[in-house]
Amino acid sequence: MPAISEYFGLGLRSPHRDYILEFKPDIGWFEVITENYFEAHGGYIEFLQDISKNYKLRTHGVSLSIGSTDPLNETYLKKLKLFAEKIKPETISDHLCYTGVNHKNTHDLLPIPYTKEALEHISNRVKKVQDYLGRRIALENPSSYVEFADHDFSEWEFISELAEKADCELLLDVNNIYVASFNHNYNPIKYIDAIASAKIAYIHLAGHTKYENHIIDTHSDHVIDEVWKLYEYTIKTKGLKPTMVEWDANIPEFGVLYSEVMKARKIVENIR
Repeated sequence: MPAISEYFGLGLRSPHRDYILEFKPDIGWFEVITENYFEAHGGYIEFLQDISKNYKLRTHGVSLSIGSTDPLNETYLKKLKLFAEKIKPETISDHLCYTGVNHKNTHDLLPIPYTKEALEHISNRVKKVQDYLGRRIALENPSSYVEFADHDFSEWEFISELAEKADCELLLDVNNIYVASFNHNYNPIKYIDAIASAKIAYIHLAGHTKYENHIIDTHSDHVIDEVWKLYEYTIKTKGLKPTMVEWDANIPEFGVLYSEVMKARKIVENIR
């Protein structure tokens, strides 16, 4: 069994690159935003290859648009496959959403309808992506602010059905579960209980911004106590899973992020 430190990771962000190369912090892996490296010059790929000598890598995309009715973007998939061949990530992940329509990118992660028709459509697209890449992908549950009025499934039922039907994995974002449960008034424990442990590739944690009657998933602050409690419940009921903290706005020095993910490690150690 891997050492416990290997389960915990962070998002690889440019302000921390020199620090990581010089000090080699005791952490298991880093997640990289896929699209940041598609058009990057060779030096950036070489940097990731250097990082991979000491750390595992996972990729996290924002443009697969798996829920769109547009055809799958063949150019994007070619770039993704080439990128994966170069850095050999542990996991390739993206979001359960769509990012545009009629070939126009909104640069946002838009919600999908939880219907039987959408389930069939998206599961077929996931299978095609996986066949092309020659491996399974992981899809992240969304942070959502509106929902479609008509649906056949709850969000957690839809995601569970999709993982089975498409034979894909899930990137379980515990903060997103908290955000969506607050925004749409449902029980986050019921959500977590519905997810099969075997389908969870890894876990996201993050901070958010709370307003009077809604929460926005900003990744701009510390993880709050309620989300830590949900994470603890997730580990108790689903078992130990690779876990990372996202922090994408108001990015602090590396030590702050490291301390944050070590909170996750302490929760796991207390459970074990």
